[in-house]
Amino acid sequence: MHHLIDSRTMGDVMNDRRRRSNRGKSKVVRFLVSAEESTRKRIVSQYFYLLPFFPSVMSFNASSAPSSSIFHKYSAQELYAGTDFSTLNWVERQWMSWYLLIGDPVIATGLASFLLHEFVYFGRCVPWIIIDAIPYFRRWKLQPDKVPTAKDQWECTKGVLFSHFTVQLPLIWLFHPIAEGLGMSTWHVPFPTWKETVLQVAFFFVYEDMFHFFAHQSLHWGPMYKHIHKIHHKYSAPFGLAAEYAHPAEVFILGAGTITGPILYVLCTGNFHIFTMYIWIVLRLFQAIDAHSGYDFPWSLQHILPFWAGADHHDFHHMAFVNNFSTSFRWCDYLMGTDNKYHDYVERVRAAKKAAKSPEELKALEQRLASEASVEGLRAEAQVEDYGKQKEQ
Repeated sequence: MHHLIDSRTMGDVMNDRRRRSNRGKSKVVRFLVSAEESTRKRIVSQYFYLLPFFPSVMSFNASSAPSSSIFHKYSAQELYAGTDFSTLNWVERQWMSWYLLIGDPVIATGLASFLLHEFVYFGRCVPWIIIDAIPYFRRWKLQPDKVPTAKDQWECTKGVLFSHFTVQLPLIWLFHPIAEGLGMSTWHVPFPTWKETVLQVAFFFVYEDMFHFFAHQSLHWGPMYKHIHKIHHKYSAPFGLAAEYAHPAEVFILGAGTITGPILYVLCTGNFHIFTMYIWIVLRLFQAIDAHSGYDFPWSLQHILPFWAGADHHDFHHMAFVNNFSTSFRWCDYLMGTDNKYHDYVERVRAAKKAAKSPEELKALEQRLASEASVEGLRAEAQVEDYGKQKEQ
């Protein structure tokens, strides 16, 4: 007997454990399926967080779902009646578990939306903060003589948090009932196919870029610039955290381009899931933060996709004040002729690199060109502000 026990491999032992575990799960599933409807509902409502581990449980009867009230915590049979859990993937099960854990779809969507925004925004900014602190990366910085200090980063963070809590949080909290009213899916599973998601997000990028181009130009009109957009132009050499450093009114105006794309889509098609919205928001945040990073690496996306704007495109806008009003793409600026000074500057920098006989000479030439562009930008900014003052008189 001892010989037989000793001869068993660890794999045999683990297989026995798995078989016992599976038999235990099967007993739970058989019990839930065969139990009285009231008993099954009570058990599943109490232990909803275990549903992802028992996808074989039969769907619930929607007709027997209890009515809801303003303080009612929704149960599984109310939110997911008729759902075949065996067809859900891991992400969809976690999505379902989140809504059941919170119990109120409005609160669950509001929390998920705001927390996602904060974690992605500041999480994406952290690498750029580290890069700004390491001198090695100065060789790729577009304005190497203007590195943000710790004080700059902290002051910017406070301004960003203020707009997040005073503007974005209320809007995010109101988004769920608005989305539901428009027919947008929120707590529902399964998700759309990846093909649908990719096409929708591509549409949102194009729509937002066009919206941002014209809205951004309007913010450079005298009174609008003086009272609203000037705050965002505080940093002539932007950095990641400055992507959403703006007047609350600007956050609302430019943020409309991000939100109205999905709203128009669901109004026209009646078919849209907020999970796709989250993917779009994440990608949009990455784009905005990277565009304000102040760095142009050889592997940056604009060197792979020629029509992608990138950091050098938007950095020039902050440095020279004029040109380059788009966000993601270069098309609108090209078609509207608002990138001519940018291209002239790029050509002068390229010529300086060819003419320079040493790294020191190249650095001096680049500094001179950047200084000239900055002076021209300050002059253009002053003209816009003077025009704004005249309009107010």
